[in-house]
Amino acid sequence: MSVVLQTDLPHTLLHRGKVRDNYWLRDDRLLMVATDRISAFDSVLPCGIPHKGMVLNQISLFWFDKTAHIVPHHLVEGVSDVSQLEPYRPDGYAYPSYLAGRSMVVRKADRVPVECVVRGYISGSAWAEYTREGTINGEPAPRGLQESEKLPETLFTPTTKEESGHDLPLSRFEMARLVGESVADELEEKSLAIYRFAEEYARTRGIIIADTKFEFGRVDGRLILIDEVLTPDSSRFWDAAGYRPGQSQPSLDKQMVRDWLVAAGWNKEPPAPDLPEDLIQKTSRRYEDAYRSLTGRELVK
Repeated sequence: MSVVLQTDLPHTLLHRGKVRDNYWLRDDRLLMVATDRISAFDSVLPCGIPHKGMVLNQISLFWFDKTAHIVPHHLVEGVSDVSQLEPYRPDGYAYPSYLAGRSMVVRKADRVPVECVVRGYISGSAWAEYTREGTINGEPAPRGLQESEKLPETLFTPTTKEESGHDLPLSRFEMARLVGESVADELEEKSLAIYRFAEEYARTRGIIIADTKFEFGRVDGRLILIDEVLTPDSSRFWDAAGYRPGQSQPSLDKQMVRDWLVAAGWNKEPPAPDLPEDLIQKTSRRYEDAYRSLTGRELVK
């Protein structure tokens, strides 16, 4: 199966992230393209995961629609056929067919410099901090929690939004100082509301959303949801049927890639190693399984 690792379009490239390439189309319209790049431990791997970008893009489209009653978003339209991009096409150019299914036209927004992390269960970096310090995001946590246990209350644990390297935890006071008290309140309120709605829905599909992160921006002074939302890259998805607190849980995401890299002895410094072909295909199937389980649909390829 072919993969899309790089895009090269005749529009101004605004940002090339670990996964997404963002182009300016015209006025306040941008094109966000989800490639098949995969990152781990803040490094982009040299290989790609077939259909990964399509999964991320189509799950985001699904959730933007489902959560629009909670908070507005930047989505204008998902690109299911490149003919939709005709209004933006330079003369004599033909858009590549790979854009279909993995890209969306969005409104340009002023990004709020905060990663809005919400945790319903204790896992990952939160579990590591808890076992070390007895805290979560620097705040005291109840004693006696088990790994992967559902938290007594859903937590909002924001971080900085770094261009490279690790995001850094933000206290409530630090976040308010960064974005203002009223914006901080709205970020927390909207993030918790989206998570609770999505977590309840996902359970009906046999999936636990253990934690996730959101990004917000401003358009005309209004706070809107941007970037990706509730995907296997931005969230921790667990199979509800196999959930067992007191241990780590198999994730419907790229955790198997992280596990392989650790077992292979990689020092987490660039360049990252290539993945074996069987792991690439297994990871691809896992992403597609997550999409199918969550939406009840087949991936549009």
